[in-house]
Amino acid sequence: MAVPAKLDQLISGARFLSVSRRAKYCLLATERGTLMVHLGMSGSLRIMSAGTPPLFHDHIDVVLDDGRCLRYHDPRRFGSFHWLELPQHPLLDHLGPEPLSDTFTGAYLYERSRGRRIPVKQFVMDGKVVVGVGNIYANEALFMAGIHPARGAGRVAMARYEQLASTIKQVLGEAIEQGGTTLRDFVGGDGSPGYFAQQLRVYGRDGQPCRVCQTQLKEIRQGGRSTVLCTQCQR
Repeated sequence: MAVPAKLDQLISGARFLSVSRRAKYCLLATERGTLMVHLGMSGSLRIMSAGTPPLFHDHIDVVLDDGRCLRYHDPRRFGSFHWLELPQHPLLDHLGPEPLSDTFTGAYLYERSRGRRIPVKQFVMDGKVVVGVGNIYANEALFMAGIHPARGAGRVAMARYEQLASTIKQVLGEAIEQGGTTLRDFVGGDGSPGYFAQQLRVYGRDGQPCRVCQTQLKEIRQGGRSTVLCTQCQR
């Protein structure tokens, strides 16, 4: 887990001015600079009462002036901390649009995909194209749009990209309402698991019947990741 060597000196006495997010990065702005935190696969930041003892996998405390602390918890240790003295960090320079923003549209996907031979699933999981579409949600959105995940990104028509942009927004909205997807150790900011796993249409359901046509779902591997699809519904 990456942490700036002098983070305690950089942040000591600073006042938090705002909290925002870009892709998977939490941006905590102070008058001196910005603390940029990547939560990894299962990390969390929580405000803890004064004197609350750390638990296993609690790695960093940012102690506040009232005795409470902002505690970073990360079971897998995939997260990272960065200190930004400039408004923008190189890690943020080349990120695609937020999937729930108005700038993320079917027309945008169509334009970005021209001439691309990469499978459409890997295309929409590329953070330079769009942020926030992880493996689970790419599986689900492609199924809902009726698009085969191995189809070349450059061979998907505009109308189908319009449908895909819509289903990406839909599936992410559903997941947010359910608190995310807990398959292993993910929990929300309040420590509660996410319940979207109970609504998954294809992901993790290899060999089970399609909820639409009853065809047996099939698992393939793409880029080292699991992809589950319906060979009847997705073309």
